[in-house]
Amino acid sequence: MSKANVKDSQRADSEAGDSLPAKLLTWEQSEGAPLPLGVTWIEEEQAYNFAVHAERAESVTLLLYAAADLVNPFLSYRFDFLHNKSGRIWHCRIPAVEIGECRYYAYSVSGEDITGVHSFDPQKVLLDPYAKAVFFPPDFDRESATREGWNAGRAALGVLSAHRPEFDWTGDQSQHHESDAIIYEVHVKGFTKNQNSGVDPSRAGTYAGLVEKIPYLKELGITVVELMPIFQRDPQEADYWGYMPLNFFAPHAQYASTRDDSEQHLEFRNMVRAFHQADIGVVLDVVYNHTCEGDHRGPIYSYKGFGSASYYMMSNDPASPYANYSGTGNTLNFGHAHVRNMVMDSLRYWKQQMHIDGFRFDLASVFSRNSDGSLNWGHAPIFAEIAADPELGRLRLIAEPWDTGAYQLGRGFPGITWLQWNGRFRDDVRRFVKGDIEMVPDLMRRLYGSDDFFPDNRADAYHPYQSVNYLTSHDGFTLYDLVSYNSKRNWANGQNNQDGMNDNYSWNCGYEGDEGAPSEVLALRRKQVKNFCCLLMLSNGTPMFRAGDEFLNTQFGNNNPYNQDNTTGWLDWNQLQGNRDIFRFFKGMIAFRKSHPTLSRSRFWREDIVWYGAGSAADLSDDSHSLAFCLHGSSQGDDDVYVMINAYWGELEFQVQEGAAQDWVRIVDTALPSPDDFSERGDALRATSYLVAPRSVVVLLRRRG
Repeated sequence: MSKANVKDSQRADSEAGDSLPAKLLTWEQSEGAPLPLGVTWIEEEQAYNFAVHAERAESVTLLLYAAADLVNPFLSYRFDFLHNKSGRIWHCRIPAVEIGECRYYAYSVSGEDITGVHSFDPQKVLLDPYAKAVFFPPDFDRESATREGWNAGRAALGVLSAHRPEFDWTGDQSQHHESDAIIYEVHVKGFTKNQNSGVDPSRAGTYAGLVEKIPYLKELGITVVELMPIFQRDPQEADYWGYMPLNFFAPHAQYASTRDDSEQHLEFRNMVRAFHQADIGVVLDVVYNHTCEGDHRGPIYSYKGFGSASYYMMSNDPASPYANYSGTGNTLNFGHAHVRNMVMDSLRYWKQQMHIDGFRFDLASVFSRNSDGSLNWGHAPIFAEIAADPELGRLRLIAEPWDTGAYQLGRGFPGITWLQWNGRFRDDVRRFVKGDIEMVPDLMRRLYGSDDFFPDNRADAYHPYQSVNYLTSHDGFTLYDLVSYNSKRNWANGQNNQDGMNDNYSWNCGYEGDEGAPSEVLALRRKQVKNFCCLLMLSNGTPMFRAGDEFLNTQFGNNNPYNQDNTTGWLDWNQLQGNRDIFRFFKGMIAFRKSHPTLSRSRFWREDIVWYGAGSAADLSDDSHSLAFCLHGSSQGDDDVYVMINAYWGELEFQVQEGAAQDWVRIVDTALPSPDDFSERGDALRATSYLVAPRSVVVLLRRRG
C-alpha cells in the first residue's frame, strides 16, 4: 500500500479546511456519524458516511477500490479514535469527489487477539457486516482467508451504490393470509434450475425464474412461499442450501440472472412485487444463529476480523474456542446488544426495503441463549425487541424452536406469538401412517392443533395456527422418498453416509428404492402420499410442505443434500408430467381446505369436534390403527366434515355416526384411482356403512342447510 494512497482523519480535516472554512463544517461532516451503521449516501452533501462496530479494535482503516485495481486501494482512510470513534463504533465521512471512481470498499483492522483465537489480522481485507451488496473479485479465494498473509484481491468487498434509483413500490400490498395460508418451501435455484423446468435458460435458477412459475403456484393454490436462505454466502463453500450466511443484508448475488451488482436488488424486488400481485406472501428463511466463518480453523471474512468475542459466543475449551450451538462451528452472541441490533436492522431492511411479509428463523433457540450459552427461559431480550417494533411485530414470524442443545417447542419457546415448526406433528403423523402402534391418541392431538404444546388456557392463550404442521421440509426425505426408503442414501455428500437424520419414521412400502419396485408397491406409495396430504390439509394449524412433493419429486433417498447443487437437489419437472394425478389430488385438497375455514381456525375445535372410530367410539388401544371424526362447521358458517382414517393393513368397515346416507357426499377416497380419489362436487353416499380400504382416508361432506 503506497503512502500516497493513505489518508488519515487529521489530514482530511486539514484538507477540508483548505477548501471550506472549518466553522461551516458540522461535527458529522468533519468526523462522520456513528449511525446508521454501514455505508450511507448523503445526497445533500454528495458524500458517503461509513460506520462499523469494532469494540476491541486498536486501529481501523477504510479501504476503497476502483474496479480497475482490486488489489491496491485507490484510497485508504485511517481512522483516528479522537475524531472518528463514538463508543464502540468507528466512523468517517468522505466526499464523493475524493472517492473518484471507487466502486468497492472494505476494512483492515488490528487489535489484540484472544489467546488461541486467530481473529484480528490487519492483513485480512474485511467485508462490512452491513454491506447491502457483496462483490467477489475474479480471484476470490476462500483459502486465502483461512491462512496467514494478505488476501487483497481475493476477498469479498462491499459495493458502493450511491445512485441506485428508488424502487417504485406503488400499489404493492403486504400479504397476510389466515385460514387460507398454505406455506410452500422453495429453494430459489433448485426450483427452476433443471433444464426441464420450462423456464427460459437465462433465468433458470434465479429470482426472475421464480416469477415465471407464479402461474403454476397459483394453480396449485399456494398463498405463502417460504424461500430457503437468500442471504449472501460464500460461493466457494459447498453450501447449496444456503444455511452458511456471509452477510445478513445482501441478497445472494448468484441467484440473480444478471451479474451486475447494481441490478440484484432490482430483480429481487421485482420478484417480491410479482408475488404480491398474485396474492402470494413471501417469507424468508433467515439464518442469524451463525455465519460461514466457522470455528478457529475457518476463514476470516468479516465478523472475526472486527473482533471474534464481540460477535460470537466463546467457550472455555482452548481446543474449541468457539461455542457451537448451531452445529456449524460458531454461534452468534445474542447476549450482546450490538449483535441483536444488527439482526433487528437486518429484519427492518428486508421488511422496509424489500417488502418481505415474514421470516422463518433457523435454529431459533439460539436467540434464547445468554452470553455464557445458558438458556434464558424467561425473557430473552431480542424477542421483546422484535415484539415492540411497530412493523416487525406484525409480520409472520416462524421459529424452528430448537438448536443443537435445546428443544423449546410450544410453551418452552420465548416468542409467545410466533408460529413454530411442529416437529412432533411431523413425527407423529409419519409414525401413524406407517403403521406404528400406540399412535391414535397422538394423531388426535396433532389433528386438533397440538394443544398439548400450544394450550389455550387462561394463562397461556395460544392459537392452533401457531403450529406450523409439516411432514417434509428441506431437512429430510422428500414425501416420495419417505414412502420409498427405510434408510438414507447420503453417500454422495462425502461424509460416509453419517450425515442426515437417522430417525426418519419412513416406510418403503415393502421394497427399498425405485429400481425394480413391483407395481403393487408403487401403487401403495401413491396412496400413502395421498394419505399424508389428506392428514396435513385436514389438521388445524398452518400447513407447510416442500416444493415438488405435489408431483413425487425424489432425491433418490438422500435426506440431507445440503451440498448437492445438481439434479439431486433440483426439482425434476418431468415428474410433474408423469404424476399429474398426484398434482391434481394436492390441488384438490388445498382448494378443499381453503374453501372450508372450519378446518383451520384461530381457536381450537372444542365442542365442534366429535371423535369416533370404525364404530361409535374412538379406539384408543395400543394396537389401534383407525380413527374417525366429525367436525361441525355451523359455528363458522361452514359445512360439516366427516373423516374416516384407516392406517391398518386390512380393510375396515366404518359406520357413519351422524345423519343419514343422503346427507353426505364423498369428496375423498385415497384408495380410488384418479380422478375418483377426489371429487370437487362430491359423490352421493349410498349407505352409512363404508368399507375403507387398507391404508386409506375417506372424507365426507354434509353441506350446511
